[in-house]
Amino acid sequence: MTAEYVGLGGWTPEALATPGEVRAVVSAPDPVLSRPGPEVDPTSDEVVRLAADLVATMRVSPGCVGLAAPQVGVSAQMFAVDITGHPKAVTVHGTFVLCNARVVEASRWKAGREGCMSVPDLTGDVKRASRLVVEGVLPGTGVPVRLVTDGFEARALQHEIDHCAGLLFLDRVAGAHAIYQRKVYL
Repeated sequence: MTAEYVGLGGWTPEALATPGEVRAVVSAPDPVLSRPGPEVDPTSDEVVRLAADLVATMRVSPGCVGLAAPQVGVSAQMFAVDITGHPKAVTVHGTFVLCNARVVEASRWKAGREGCMSVPDLTGDVKRASRLVVEGVLPGTGVPVRLVTDGFEARALQHEIDHCAGLLFLDRVAGAHAIYQRKVYL
């Protein structure tokens, strides 16, 4: 795929022109989380509805910065991300959904703590690229995009792309010594 431009070109979830419904989030060991999802047709009505549902579900989930289709029980190559307002955010593209995304460049690898709504009781240290170039397609429009990002947004994108490939952050930790009970604050 050759991306036509860098960035989202002004795309927002409102471009989906459909209200999203909140879906239940599945937890490991649900089998949908461990199998690669197929590529999707970003212009299909079903994919547009799913994109809106991902955004709606992410928005009502406290602390959620990304949500992939497998996490709502749908085996598909698509996810939503929004790190706006996160204290670790450096580069921020706002709320967006990508279909059929893939990493085309990755560098500056760093370890960092990750959690996941589908693994609610654990966190883990995962080494990820802190500079990233990702290509994907916007739902609804079918327009290919190329995102250049870094820091926390790069980590979030890799985490969601892994979900689409049937991987959890637990598959990326260095070993049992890098997995921790999630701390819950009242």
